[in-house]
Amino acid sequence: MQQTAPAASVFKVMLLVAYLRMRHDRRLSGGDRALLAPMIRRSDSVAATSVRDIVGVRRIERLARVARMRDFRYASIWGLSQTSPCDQARFMYRLRRYIPGEHRRYAAHLLSRIVPSQRWGIGRVDTRGWRLYFKGGWGSGSGRVDHQVALLKRGHEKLALAVFTQFDPDHAYGKRTLRGVFARLLRGLPGVRSGRR
Repeated sequence: MQQTAPAASVFKVMLLVAYLRMRHDRRLSGGDRALLAPMIRRSDSVAATSVRDIVGVRRIERLARVARMRDFRYASIWGLSQTSPCDQARFMYRLRRYIPGEHRRYAAHLLSRIVPSQRWGIGRVDTRGWRLYFKGGWGSGSGRVDHQVALLKRGHEKLALAVFTQFDPDHAYGKRTLRGVFARLLRGLPGVRSGRR
């Protein structure tokens, strides 16, 4: 088992995928989009709880099995569900295969349009030339956890990363740490500049 941490809001990517799998046989309604868009784009936790209640624990745990997550453990307070960066990076790398074909474009749309106030960490690294899809999770500004999961794509190339931090002095420190770690991890990747976006 890899080192795990509370998933916080990176769990919302799993919720998004579980919901889209549940809707595999139909188009998304306005009501579906009214739940999913705020949950991903501005990390609305009330919407996430509604999505969790709709999909249910069994679908979430089934997705974890399908995605071969070795370290995922669901918790009734969903943000406390345990997961590892390894599981989440692998999940992001293979994300497309878990989403029904008719819903893939919508999922990509949401993950590429996180609101500006939450585009910290990797969202502040200059990744021009690559399409960036990502989601962050944090402990209500406390620094308890500050995580991000990301997928970068350029043509047929793709790269997935997950960086988790715990027990930062505060959220601002966590955000700076994530930006620095991602910048170092991506240094030398064609088209990526080490500067701030």
